[in-house]
Amino acid sequence: MPHFFDINSVFFTVWGYAMSYLEFFGVVSGGVAVWLSAKANVWSWPIGAASVVLFFFLFYQIQLYPDMFLQVFFFVTNLQGWWRWTHPKPGEGNLQNQLKISRMPRRQLAIWSVGGVLATGLLGTFASHLHTLFPMAFSQPSAFPYVDSFTTTMSIVATFMMIQKRVECWYVWLIVDVVLTYIYYAKDVKLVAAEYFVFCFIALQGAIYWTREYRENLG
Repeated sequence: MPHFFDINSVFFTVWGYAMSYLEFFGVVSGGVAVWLSAKANVWSWPIGAASVVLFFFLFYQIQLYPDMFLQVFFFVTNLQGWWRWTHPKPGEGNLQNQLKISRMPRRQLAIWSVGGVLATGLLGTFASHLHTLFPMAFSQPSAFPYVDSFTTTMSIVATFMMIQKRVECWYVWLIVDVVLTYIYYAKDVKLVAAEYFVFCFIALQGAIYWTREYRENLG
């Protein structure tokens, strides 16, 4: 009986690539969640919560430790986002009584951007020493510690923007998705890399759709 959460448990093989259960179902559930997010559909949050549980185990086994820790954050924020979108404050709701799409003030956007860059340096330094600080838990050095830390911190920034339904979240996601496409391809989780390549186009779609919805709300 294959172990579902073991990346070496093969679900099927295609073109010589052994696909694990963990990678396949993590990718499928994650893809559905992101597609629903681009449509501003509230069901993106619970489906996304299921996906991040699978990716937590995946990233641990391929030594992408900042990404692994990020999944814990994503699980909590998926629940938070689900609540925020379905319980808008007075004056924030749309016709469906869900949170309206809005833009982030420029000063706030600048603060979040600078904070993300500083956090990248701190997390990258920490990630590069994980295998020496905690050798029992992390037997291998972190792969791409600073680049992985950049995508981790900017994913946090984008997620907080998305919880508040800010249009700008999709531009941050686009940058993150481009970088992660390369990282996952280099780490030989090719279906995940392909998914993030598709996410680049979904991010563009999300930016277009959310911008249109925002302008309609203004009208």
